[in-house]
Amino acid sequence: MRKRLLYAESSEWAEFLGRAEAVIDSPHFLQVKAEGRTRAGFVSSTNDTAAFLKISEARSFAAGVIDRLRGSRAARALRGAKLLREAGFPCPRPLAALDIIEMGAVRRSYLLSEALEDAEILSHFALGRSAAHRHGPARRKAVAEALAREIRRLHDAGLYTRDLQETNVMVRKEGDGLRFYFLDLEDFRRARTVSWRRRMLNLVHLDRSIGRFVSRTGRLHFLYSYAGRDPDRVARKRLVSQYLEVRRSVDRAHRRKLQAGPGVGAPART
Repeated sequence: MRKRLLYAESSEWAEFLGRAEAVIDSPHFLQVKAEGRTRAGFVSSTNDTAAFLKISEARSFAAGVIDRLRGSRAARALRGAKLLREAGFPCPRPLAALDIIEMGAVRRSYLLSEALEDAEILSHFALGRSAAHRHGPARRKAVAEALAREIRRLHDAGLYTRDLQETNVMVRKEGDGLRFYFLDLEDFRRARTVSWRRRMLNLVHLDRSIGRFVSRTGRLHFLYSYAGRDPDRVARKRLVSQYLEVRRSVDRAHRRKLQAGPGVGAPART
């Protein structure tokens, strides 16, 4: 196996990421995610600077060869960060990225980025961390309106993501406003024009991840806020109809995946 450094903000971060395998087995790694072939967590460097480390393993040798050709998850995350930052959208700053190559295939990729220590994931910021400490409806409404405008701005800028989950959005209060940070950068794409279906897919995926926390009225308010200022009744009805059509399609694909059982790949995301 050999290491291929894709990017490093400094020689110190390059050296730190080069020791990633030792770091993740040490007390300096606080794991917060372990799903499938992905692990992620906070790490502290030798100068006590906090960072966030994401490790992705290829699901097979063939998949690793494909990743070598199209770019590993770390490489695609670097591209996604560049797309977002060039368009004026906040995201965690990449610090270093590295691939582990074996026989021409990417076996693992590592992405080290800044830790957003003063930001919270969307559901915690908008709703509160527990049922005993819920934020009021005014806060939830303000967050929904601001996020809807930000996602509309993202789409209007020709950007979209294939995985808009509530855990992939972090929020921080700045003065009288809110600042949203997009995560899972490898899933971001640019298009000349973001199609209406792609827009609806983003909204559906977000709703599927946060809908269980939010009332039907709140979810409709978010959809109307995305549409712009005070859509009339006909426009609202058309918007909801388009949204529900895409939602049914996504739900059917999810049911097929569950019926297929473990070991079967997820349906292609559009």
